[in-house]
Amino acid sequence: MRILIVEDEQKLAGILMRSLKGEGYAVDSTETVAEALDLVQSVHYDLVILDLLLPDSSGTSFLRSLRQQQQDVPVLVLTARTDIDAKVENFEAGADDYLTKPFAFAELLMRVRALLRRGPVVQKNTLKMADLELDRLTRQVRRAGQRIELSPKEYSLLEYLLLNPGRVLSRSMIIDRVWDHSFEGFTNIVDVYVRQLRKKVDESYEPKLIRTVRGLGYSIDLDAGQ
Repeated sequence: MRILIVEDEQKLAGILMRSLKGEGYAVDSTETVAEALDLVQSVHYDLVILDLLLPDSSGTSFLRSLRQQQQDVPVLVLTARTDIDAKVENFEAGADDYLTKPFAFAELLMRVRALLRRGPVVQKNTLKMADLELDRLTRQVRRAGQRIELSPKEYSLLEYLLLNPGRVLSRSMIIDRVWDHSFEGFTNIVDVYVRQLRKKVDESYEPKLIRTVRGLGYSIDLDAGQ
């Protein structure tokens, strides 16, 4: 899952990015409302973490613009303001949750997970194909009833494939979704992770599900070939 942080306090933004990446999320960060609006129009985000005091405009104005564009991505507001009027104003503008600074990362992570579970609309919590099952609430994966241990990036890759059954996903698409927006590594990192994932979820099972489409990318479907 992919998260956008809109925060101009660089130290805090850096801490949030490192901590959320450590939990297996892909994370982008920006300091301005203008860039944040550009990003949400070009990249699919599952959650926005939003500061209210930003150099070019307010987080509240960003919220209003986001909702006027019919963007229903969940938004968690971070702010030092504790007054009720500020909370009411931002909930009315479209915020989904509100956390005051200073805060413990454990509480922020709890709220992030709750918003991601809820999603912008009713969200499928279990993704299935044949006897492969991914539980998005517990982040557990099973094949033929057997628990499969995946790294955070392997899990995110499998989730992305299962969210797009039968669709060929290019290496660039996978990099953009599973890794960070600023990731500058070679796209062959995708090949490495697909091999690792295939070894865990396909090698010992039938039918094979992960398919390589030469020159194009990867997909997951019941007619997978090598």
